[in-house]
Amino acid sequence: MSIAVAAQAPDPSFVPTSHKGLTYPFGGAEPAAGAVMTVAPGVRWVRLHVPGPLKHVNCWLLDDADDQGEGVALIDTGMNTADARAAWKTLWKGPLAGVRVTKMIGTHFHPDHIGLAGWMHDKHACPVVMTRGEWLSAQMLRADARDAVPDDVTAMRVAAGWDVEQIAHAATRGWAGFRQIVTALPLGYTRIKDGDTLRIGATDWQIVVGSGHSPEHACLYDPLGKLLIAGDQVLPRISPNVSLGVTEPNADPLGEWFDSIAKLKLLPDDLLVLPGHGDPFTGLHARLDAMDREHRERLDELHVFLVEPRRAIDCFGRLFRRAIGPDMLGMATGESQAHLRRLVVEGRATRTVEDGVWWYRAA
Repeated sequence: MSIAVAAQAPDPSFVPTSHKGLTYPFGGAEPAAGAVMTVAPGVRWVRLHVPGPLKHVNCWLLDDADDQGEGVALIDTGMNTADARAAWKTLWKGPLAGVRVTKMIGTHFHPDHIGLAGWMHDKHACPVVMTRGEWLSAQMLRADARDAVPDDVTAMRVAAGWDVEQIAHAATRGWAGFRQIVTALPLGYTRIKDGDTLRIGATDWQIVVGSGHSPEHACLYDPLGKLLIAGDQVLPRISPNVSLGVTEPNADPLGEWFDSIAKLKLLPDDLLVLPGHGDPFTGLHARLDAMDREHRERLDELHVFLVEPRRAIDCFGRLFRRAIGPDMLGMATGESQAHLRRLVVEGRATRTVEDGVWWYRAA
């Protein structure tokens, strides 16, 4: 049986639902464990468990063919965990039995998206396809794994206002976590970049690169099929984490995020968006507007809060609607620093340094 026949069209019995200006055409239906679900002709959906508050990641299978015959291009893989590997083994014994991966495409370098890319490459002898910025980031973090937390990381935690106990707790995790949840990637890869056309099966997918959540996040756009595989660049119900990181402490990731939103708004509004987390939806422009508005409102609120000097950790209550525990402290700190950095870039705040701590005040 050919792959194309197996993934013909979505189930017509789905009843769409709507929420906050978005429409969910599958009405909350999702692929069960060990199953795949067709969302468009030749496009199938796999959902895998990931630890943490996100709970799952979406992976997409696109009918494809190469000089060895039919197969599927796989977009994102899940994290390198025993659960995820077992889930893929179940799929390859069940609905994907005999199906070969022709291309392993990673939207971005985060472990829940490319954690098993090297594993897939080894099993299917398929090329790994990524943007250069995401590829190099993944290779750097795997190569830089070490037992002790680097001094630069500790200094940035001090700068954010972490106390001694928080720094000590984080230090117990070391600096090798990325290597543990991302399998070794091959030495060579196939580069994609913004504006490229990537042929998958009978479809020419356009590569649209965004930044802010990660360095060069690849989205795949099919103009004829009206599909956008968005990864984490556009999520339906939550805003992706936008953090200032130790590798580029003077960058402006939130500014890059705003630019990327404006860029994605140039795409048609009637696309079916296939996100990295959450359910497929329509209403791209409404979601982009909401994400843009949310961050700008937080910037305005933060600007008012900076009437007195504040550290990054002092700003959590203005940026987040829940308490930040140890497991979320790093991401919350990065996002807080990204917003503060944006206010500095806009000229609405200044930063001073006292005993290694960064203090921000409204300008």
